[in-house]
Amino acid sequence: SDFHCDVVCYLQVPGKTLLMAVWAACIGGTFQYGYNVSIINAPTKAVQTFINETWSERYGDEIPEQLLTFLWSSIVSIFTIGGLIGASVGGTLAIRFGRKGTLLFNNSFALLAALLMGMSYYASAFELLILGRFLSGVNAGVGICVQPLYLGEIAPRALRGAMAMGTSIFITGGILTGQVMGLTELLGKEGYWPLLLSTTCIPALLQLLILPWFPESPRYLLIDRGDDSACNLALKQLHGGENYHGEREDMERERASATGVKPLKPWELFTDKTLRWPLFTIITISIAQQLNGINAIYFYAEYVFAEAGIPFEKIPYATVGTGACECLTALTCGLLIDSLGRRVLIIGGYLLMSLWCICFTITLTFQVNSWMPYLSMACVFAFILSFGLGPGGVTNILITELFTQTARPAAYMIGGSVNWLSFFFIGMVFPFIVNGLQQYCFLVFLVVCCLVATFIFFVVPETKNKTFLEIQSEFLRRKTTNLTATKGSDPLLLHL
Repeated sequence: SDFHCDVVCYLQVPGKTLLMAVWAACIGGTFQYGYNVSIINAPTKAVQTFINETWSERYGDEIPEQLLTFLWSSIVSIFTIGGLIGASVGGTLAIRFGRKGTLLFNNSFALLAALLMGMSYYASAFELLILGRFLSGVNAGVGICVQPLYLGEIAPRALRGAMAMGTSIFITGGILTGQVMGLTELLGKEGYWPLLLSTTCIPALLQLLILPWFPESPRYLLIDRGDDSACNLALKQLHGGENYHGEREDMERERASATGVKPLKPWELFTDKTLRWPLFTIITISIAQQLNGINAIYFYAEYVFAEAGIPFEKIPYATVGTGACECLTALTCGLLIDSLGRRVLIIGGYLLMSLWCICFTITLTFQVNSWMPYLSMACVFAFILSFGLGPGGVTNILITELFTQTARPAAYMIGGSVNWLSFFFIGMVFPFIVNGLQQYCFLVFLVVCCLVATFIFFVVPETKNKTFLEIQSEFLRRKTTNLTATKGSDPLLLHL
């Protein structure tokens, strides 16, 4: 029964080896993404001064203001271009070199990026910063594509949600660590920025030292490589000698269904009718993860904190508070996801974010009373909490769970590419949205959150404690129900 499954799921605790494998995969994976997203904020003024001085040395004149803004924007946003390239090759690398092999190889991008960014000051070449940030982006793009794949495949079924939450916990942990490292007490002082930007080598070195001690994904070894003995060894190491038989049976069933089927290419997913709804789902939730307003909240945070009367020099500490808040909710989501299920958390998260969008718009519009800025502050933290508890945590897990072994790498390539494109789009368009709509920009995000919550409610099945094959057949069953319901009424729905 469902109750029995929940009790078993609740009682099952991950072993030490499994937890260490998750840590080893995440520290050089999604931690790098979060770290590189937040670390660039602290040295803004110092890097702009460095660009100005370098330009003056070369050309004997001050750099034009617009060109300086363009170069700084390039340093910040080239990261997303690198991420898009990394995400678009990550799945292919994961099939060819394995999940663990790709994660280890991926550290070469981070080490080279750290070297280039650290050397840029001594070489008086801001171009090295742009190249370094691009390589950091490639590293993050591959990591955010391959690492969730690895976690989803090494976790036992009952703990798949909690283990896969490592992705979000380490993204938020990376953001928080980047914010803390950027404080003036640590590496936030003006002269320290080359050292600050090259600290991205530390997680890479840690992963290179620790991950080799853990096995490759057992699913990859069995289904992609057909190596039974290596798969058994990996399962024993990860789950213990007695507990791995159930997982092995699940894998055997999946291997039987995948016999003679090669790993699919991304474009083949679009032509496979059985995968249309899962594919449309991951594209929708990946776009929504960037366009739901979380970036806008972080953008507005400093303004809101200043309005609430927090002194300018203390604002970085309040920003660290937002990072800590998101990290805490990712941990909470990890504890709840295998008991409450995916649907409750992601739908609830989007509905709560819709509510805070309304509240935030009201508090920003009517800044008449002295206590209004504090309400705005409360909305900032409430929005971040709701995001971390739902969409921030559940989105990546759904990409793992909605596809079987042959389609999963391609699904991550598509989901990752859509995510990075949306990230780039919001980075380019968001300043114009804010200038045009000001505080009313949150009404746009309100519409996005409501639409996505409605879509998930009607389309996405609960995936908690189900095998990948069961989830796939659930989607097909829902599709058949939709076809029956819509036959002869609305032919448009059939072509989605």
